[in-house]
Amino acid sequence: MTEMVYGAAPVRAGDPVLPRWWRTVDKWSMSAILILFGIGLLLGLAASPPLAARNGLDSFYYVQRQVFFGGLSILVMLWVSMLSPALVRRLAVLAFFAAFASLVVLPFLGTDFGKGAVRWYSLGFASVQPSEFLKPVFVVFAAWLMAASQEVNGPPGKSISFVLVIMIVALLALQPDFGQAALTLFAWGVMYFVAGAPIFLLVVIAAGVVGVGMTAYNASEHFARRIDGFLSPEVDPRTQLGYATNAIQEGGFFGVGVGEGQVKWSLPDAHTDFIIAVAAEEYGLVLVILIIALYTLIVSRSLFRLMRERDPFIRLAGTGLACMFGVQAMINMGVAVRLLPAKGMTLPFVSYGGSSLIAGGIAVGMLLAFTRKRPQGEIADIFQRRVP
Repeated sequence: MTEMVYGAAPVRAGDPVLPRWWRTVDKWSMSAILILFGIGLLLGLAASPPLAARNGLDSFYYVQRQVFFGGLSILVMLWVSMLSPALVRRLAVLAFFAAFASLVVLPFLGTDFGKGAVRWYSLGFASVQPSEFLKPVFVVFAAWLMAASQEVNGPPGKSISFVLVIMIVALLALQPDFGQAALTLFAWGVMYFVAGAPIFLLVVIAAGVVGVGMTAYNASEHFARRIDGFLSPEVDPRTQLGYATNAIQEGGFFGVGVGEGQVKWSLPDAHTDFIIAVAAEEYGLVLVILIIALYTLIVSRSLFRLMRERDPFIRLAGTGLACMFGVQAMINMGVAVRLLPAKGMTLPFVSYGGSSLIAGGIAVGMLLAFTRKRPQGEIADIFQRRVP
């Protein structure tokens, strides 16, 4: 309907899929993702052998798995980026119901792997964390609901999406996984704001989040312990935050040298949640700045391209995915430098983790699909036509 009203650029008949995809996809963002994955492999070579030795495995066991899951993630990302926004939406809606159902039954069939939080399904040869897959498909589903609510006689999509996000946040908090809960709520809040939510309502929601946080602090020993550790003026050098802080300080500007870092021998999660500490210690501030620049490039280019998009669903879904991607990276690095409480969140495409890598490939693939240039004109064309 939009193209019938505002017109569309001509499309060559029989245009092959791959050439059309290559002309329209954001090559800068895609290249940044590949570089991040390469950096992740480089850091994995340094961080994972000590863990493999402690577990009695081959030195490069975790690196080999990262190559496998990372390669699968890149293939999924490329495939999803070639899909049309309408097909991405349909698949995301179906995937949302499957992921939501798996999250509901997780407390009964899941496992905690000795970490105190039931977040995974154990498949024997691998594990699956359903919350990683739920996040991107929920963003697309919620964007569809919000966009539909803006149509004449449309459904109450904003209200439905609000009920869904509260249910998801509650399920995640029960695991407990407050980091993923906060990230999901943030992505929904960004889309709700872009969709035109009243400021007063957002203030009420923010106040509710603070109230829930205080309740969780009083009711959950796990949550309280992390908050107390974050607020403490001194860092226990024998904790993960202590090891990470010391490693970042030791790295300085250029690092202590490749393979010379010591934090990987002390941190059990050096290859996942605290991978940035390994980067800072061995390669210094130079590599950390490069990693931050790559994430900034992906998020900023995606948002700028979405600003020219006329379809409200694509704008909302793309904005939610881009902000969620960037904030997850910010949370991971913020925890390592003690700007945020410990949350157990991976660094997208850099940290080790099968679920994280494949879900990240799906999320970025959808983002690339939404930010492709399409023969529909730009949103500025509407205003130009209205100028007398």
